[in-house]
Formats: sequence, structure tokens, C-alpha cells
Amino acid sequence: MFLVVPTLTVVVGAFQDEDGALTLGNLDALTSEAALTALRGSLVLSASTAVIGAVLGAVLAYLVVSMSPQSLLRRSTLAVSGVLAQFGGVVLAFAWIATIGPVGVLTQAMSDLFGADIYGSGWLFGLPGLVVVYSYFQIPLMVIVFAPAFDGLRPQWREAAVNLGASTWTYWRHVALPLLTPAFLGALLLLFANAFAAYATAAVLVSQGQPIVPLMIRQAITSEVLLGQANVGFALALEMIVVVTVVMVGYNLLLRRTARWMR
Repeated sequence: MFLVVPTLTVVVGAFQDEDGALTLGNLDALTSEAALTALRGSLVLSASTAVIGAVLGAVLAYLVVSMSPQSLLRRSTLAVSGVLAQFGGVVLAFAWIATIGPVGVLTQAMSDLFGADIYGSGWLFGLPGLVVVYSYFQIPLMVIVFAPAFDGLRPQWREAAVNLGASTWTYWRHVALPLLTPAFLGALLLLFANAFAAYATAAVLVSQGQPIVPLMIRQAITSEVLLGQANVGFALALEMIVVVTVVMVGYNLLLRRTARWMR
């Protein structure tokens, strides 16, 4: 009910005009310069934060899994990652504004101590700022998603490789990395979908302009200047659904492949 009904509402609304008649006019709006720019911004934001989160999160996951299962640091890191992966929205945006905003604590400290202006020309409130802020919850999410893949590497596989004369590099190149690649790519796609659909953090940081699709949907639904654009918002949401569906289908295919050797 919570997934199918909203999806059907978006699909039907994307092909209706203000009077409820069928039309393809809403889809024409997807080819406008503004819509293409917003889509490009969303793709760049999602791809960059997915790569940053996947690489740094994978390294952190490896370090965590290398510890003893009874290690307090390991359990604490996984617990904190579980919290930070869900730490988004208004609270996260406010935390960054209060830290490195125009009058943020770190901004003022760096200015007073070193005369450095880390706020610059307001990069925090644009696409570069969104990349930095989104990485804050993408990295912990990668740790949670990818740590089980490292746990799935059985010690017997490494012992067998060593007994056959393999070095550490040979083991990782020919055994561990090929086994981890499907899980890594699947996690990368999951991070992409997570960033692509995020809204609240961007809505707080970006007060003007629509650099990503969710903010353009907000404008189409709530704008008092461009009236009658609600169905265009449905078309934009349908575009997002298509992109996320393709990504999640790829994620599930890779997840199935990973599950073959993790059983």
C-alpha cells in the first residue's frame, strides 16, 4: 500500500493534464533545459557521492572487519555507522551550516587563527556542498552494506591460496577481489539510489535554484509563480522512479551473484 499506491499516483498523474485528460505534454517538460540540467545535477551528485562513499566506506569496512568480533572498537564503529547512515535531513544540514557556514564555528576559528576563509563564495549551498554533505551518510551506509562481504571471505580460501604458493597480492587479485566485486558494485548502485532520492538535506542547503530533480519537483508542486505545474512534478517523479528502478534491478542482480558464494 505504501509503495504501490504512491507509485501508481505518480504514473497516472504524469499522463494527465489539469483537467484529468490524458496528455503527453508533461513528458515534454522533461526535455527542457531546466529539467535536463536538474537531471544532470542529480546524476553527478549521486555518482560522485556513491564513488566517494563506496571507496572510503570499503576501506573502513575492511579495517573494521579485520578486528576481532569481540572488539569494542569494531562493535562501536558498526553501531555508530548504523546511526550516521540515517543521520540526514534538516538536522544534518543544520550541523554543517553551524560548522562551516558563513558564521560557522570552524569558519570563524579558521579565520581568526589562520586568516583562511573556508566558506569561500558559498560553495556549501551549491552542488559541491551537497557532495560533501551527502558523503557524510554515504560512507557509513557503505560500511554497513559492505562489511558482511568481507566477513564472507572464508579463511580456508586464503589458507588454500597460501598453500599453493600465492602471495598476499596474488590472493587479493585472483581470489578476494573477484569475489568482492559483485558486492562492491551492488553497494555502489545502492549508494547511487540513496543519494538520487534524497531530498530534505538538499532542500535546506539549497534555497534558490533547482540543481537536482527533487528540488525541481518541489518547485513544480509549491511554486506560486508557475501555477498548474503539479502534473509536471509527477512527470519528474516518474523520471526518478525509472532511474531508481533500473539501478535497483542492477543491484538485485549483483546481490544474487554475491549470495552464491556467501551461503
